[in-house]
Amino acid sequence: MAGNSFGEIFRITTFGESHGDGVGVVIDGCPPRISLFPEDFLRDMARRRPGRHSLDTPRREEDQVEILSGIFEGLTTGAPITLFIRNRDADSRPYEILRELFRPGHADYTYFKKYGHFDFKGGGRYSARETAARVAAGVVAGKILEPSGVKVTAYTIELGGIRAGNIDLDFVEKNPFYCPDPIAAERMEGAVAEVKKDGDSLGGIVEVRVTGCPAGLGEPVFDKLDADLAKAVMSVGAVKGVEIGAGFEAARLRGSENNDPIIPNGFQRNRAGGILGGISNGDEIILRAAVKPVPSIGQQQDTVDREERPAKLKLTGRFDVSAVPRVVPVLEAMVRIVLADHYLRSRTMQ
Repeated sequence: MAGNSFGEIFRITTFGESHGDGVGVVIDGCPPRISLFPEDFLRDMARRRPGRHSLDTPRREEDQVEILSGIFEGLTTGAPITLFIRNRDADSRPYEILRELFRPGHADYTYFKKYGHFDFKGGGRYSARETAARVAAGVVAGKILEPSGVKVTAYTIELGGIRAGNIDLDFVEKNPFYCPDPIAAERMEGAVAEVKKDGDSLGGIVEVRVTGCPAGLGEPVFDKLDADLAKAVMSVGAVKGVEIGAGFEAARLRGSENNDPIIPNGFQRNRAGGILGGISNGDEIILRAAVKPVPSIGQQQDTVDREERPAKLKLTGRFDVSAVPRVVPVLEAMVRIVLADHYLRSRTMQ
């Protein structure tokens, strides 16, 4: 199976399955002499960890990161870093029905068509469980970016059609939805409770902001910074759309409205989202990701079996009501990984 690696100089390769022994990541290209300890992962892993809120799957995982290689006396050595997160609360029994039936909205059908065989227990490689390894890698990427002052912050701006009207970054960590608007967060709570009763799920939109990014990161043709960011974010299973800066709104503007006038100390506005011609311009990078509703729901749905015969499927098990809150640290991690890679690439040119 190809496609398990991402990045050029800072390169990650994830491994493991949802209901296997665990998931992990091998990181190559990390510079030496960067401080790294298991406790460095606690905050970000806790933010992605399941079972913390009523809208999460009840699956409870400790998500403690074990450092297996690449560290000596608390410092990176320049060798590949291997991080491992054990699965301790997997329950495969509800998935036995999927030996024959495909889940609507999931990758069961396409994996079977491509490989003729797939791990139906929890989704295997295409489970959201794989993203725990990405979050761990994002912590290392953040360590590389830290001295340069780059900061990546993500939050929920929309859930179930309820949109944040105000952006108060101090409130993001004070509610389970990572929403920057107290009023919207309260409405989201009610929407989640209602949808959960119906055995259904919700989608939403996550916004990511990057401050302190220097001008000059990115390449002008195929490896544009915005292109790599879009690929990184779209590689997260629940994401179905990405926009940067004005995004789709730019299609409705005139050039005079969309251009960001240049002044001696920067730009008068930021329709470009901090990137011009695939290269960072020193302004704040702004990215938004559309996250689909979780496809595992408690309602009966039409499907087929492996012989393409029509069937009905009603899932039981432990599922999130929405992927949106728990995908926030995942998107932060993927953005950090891209920025760390381009940061190291820019250093090789100096």
